[in-house]
Amino acid sequence: MRTILEKSGGYIRQCLDFFYPPFSKFLPIQMFRYGITGVANVLFDWVLYFAFYNFILSREDLHLGILTFSAPIAALACSFPISFLSGFLLQKYVTFSASSLRGRVQLIRYLMVVLLNLGLNYGGLKLFVEVWHFYPTPSKMIITVIATLISYIGQKKFTFQI
Repeated sequence: MRTILEKSGGYIRQCLDFFYPPFSKFLPIQMFRYGITGVANVLFDWVLYFAFYNFILSREDLHLGILTFSAPIAALACSFPISFLSGFLLQKYVTFSASSLRGRVQLIRYLMVVLLNLGLNYGGLKLFVEVWHFYPTPSKMIITVIATLISYIGQKKFTFQI
């Protein structure tokens, strides 16, 4: 499986690097790769969130015995594990492939940074949707921009350090 992931990551890197030259004066290649893979994963996450919120949950709160999750929070809980895994694999095998840290260490550190971002998403959704009464999907998008800035610094300096 690792071989497939490494080869796929190499192929994706080659594709991204083909489009890099016009940006080479403004961005280091690692930041360019992070941006593209991050945007791809964010778009994937938004589609998942939209699908869970609108089609699977039908905009209804999720009742689990004594616990009830509002539909926006339940959609976040459903989309999170999927986008977490796809994001980790993209960052490990495409963006930060030069890191010599063991995969298990990277995964734990990645989880720590992502949990920080999950907390930002949770608090942000509560604020935007339940306090300010904004639409859930655009609220998620705004919060994602803020969380992305924090994530890049954490992933580069902590999770995938060289």
